[in-house]
Amino acid sequence: MKTKFIFITGGVLSSLGKGLSAASIGALLQARGMKATIQKLDPYINVDPGTMNPFQHGEVFVTDDGAETDLDLGHYERYLDVPMSQRNNYTSGSIYNTVIEKERRGDYLGGTVQVIPHVTNQIKESVLNMPKDEDVALIEIGGTVGDIEGLPFLEAIRQLKNDIGKENVLYIHLTLVPYLKAAGELKTKPTQHSVKELRSIGIQPDIILCRSEVELDTDLKRKIALFCDVDPDAVFSAVDVKSIYELPLKFYEQGVDQKIAILLKLPAKNANLHPWETLVDTLNNPQDTVKIGIVGKYVDLTEAYKSLHEALIHGGVANNAKVELEYVNSEKITAKNVEKKMAGLDGILVPGGFGSRGVEGKILSIKHARENKIPFFGICLGMQCACIEYARNVLNMEGANSEEFDLSTPYPIIYLMKEWYDFRTKKTEVRDESSEKGGTMRLGAYPCKLKKETNAFAAYQTPNIEERHRHRFEFNNKFIEDFSKGGMVLSGTAPDESLVEIVELPDHPWFLGCQFHPEFKSNPMRPHPLFREFIKAAKTEKGNK
Repeated sequence: MKTKFIFITGGVLSSLGKGLSAASIGALLQARGMKATIQKLDPYINVDPGTMNPFQHGEVFVTDDGAETDLDLGHYERYLDVPMSQRNNYTSGSIYNTVIEKERRGDYLGGTVQVIPHVTNQIKESVLNMPKDEDVALIEIGGTVGDIEGLPFLEAIRQLKNDIGKENVLYIHLTLVPYLKAAGELKTKPTQHSVKELRSIGIQPDIILCRSEVELDTDLKRKIALFCDVDPDAVFSAVDVKSIYELPLKFYEQGVDQKIAILLKLPAKNANLHPWETLVDTLNNPQDTVKIGIVGKYVDLTEAYKSLHEALIHGGVANNAKVELEYVNSEKITAKNVEKKMAGLDGILVPGGFGSRGVEGKILSIKHARENKIPFFGICLGMQCACIEYARNVLNMEGANSEEFDLSTPYPIIYLMKEWYDFRTKKTEVRDESSEKGGTMRLGAYPCKLKKETNAFAAYQTPNIEERHRHRFEFNNKFIEDFSKGGMVLSGTAPDESLVEIVELPDHPWFLGCQFHPEFKSNPMRPHPLFREFIKAAKTEKGNK
């Protein structure tokens, strides 16, 4: 079967949930036996979100091939359990960059380079560069209809309908239907204007998803269908749900997948949603509750920890426990209040990050977790902070620090590696402080070998693993002997032992730090082993109190 393309656009305002809707539809099509993949086209000019402030953009999701991408790719992987890559995320910056490179090489034979056809052709090429063996490819267009920067993308997907055949293309538009509590009414005018704007560009939506606080009744759906020129049974509600993993079931109940199958002439099959039903039942009916403190500096913006948040939920699913998350601002932690700040927590997690802001608060929280036998999980910077804390307070290395925070430290426990071996390219790369920031980190999946009889090995149950990285600084191998003699176990290393990947303490209920980001490889049907074991330890220690 020739690949069918579903283009998902949004209107009225951003953050309506296009990514979750696309992922949910992809999951439904998978449940019908289809092979599906998803791509995100982002209109912003940045080449990728790697250098963008988390307060503006949220989390940067990293793929196996080292691409720094939009956080929606995390949703795609979690719902479809299909690894994403650079081909699944393009920005205006990357598109224009490619066009300019082609112009410099003379690929356009000296012609005038224009948005149409050169930029739009490059966008279409990026869309068609998706895997050829997929039954359905869902393409999410970032931003909203009417954004100036998004116009080339909308023009490109308009053209694609003629290029690949009308029978192979479907347009879905997600739009807001606000509920005015004072009037007790749902208002359709924003949706009507959004669709009008889309149609003025030359795109007629086939399906409209209405984001709302409450369900739309039949009369309201008919009104939207009439004004927007779609089938009455092609207007669906996308209402608020208790858990984002309920969304595929909600769409299925309304027949979203059935309507898509009819319009695209997909094989008539029943969707097997038993795994999703079991998942939602476990989430809604947990046997226990654990409270996890996330100690970081982006506590006012949970989008910065999106994959981490979801991976903890997955760990709870594996242990039939509800995970309550408490975000603790590391900048406000002091030696005097750390005990109060950590009170009532069953587990403490220090996530990744960059810069010195809030680091001392993280170190204090780790010291508290170590001394009070509270299950601890450190990720990337969290692992580095755990090593600094151990050096200062156990190994008596006064002033121990990371070169990222203090270049004059007498004990550079964490340092910027000038050279490290890239296992993917089989080359030795050189990094220095003057390097460009974008794409200059250790990015993507790298192998790691585990020591037996450790928490890491007990979690993975295999001596060889592969995890995704996003960092510039590493554990300084000059201190390996000091740490080993001092009682910290270096339980995971690069295959040639050139890099320390995992550290842990044996005389603790569960204390583990890893240099990589395990949250990027967790999904609700297959919780990550480290998150599963972390929540298990937190649950056990809670029961022992």
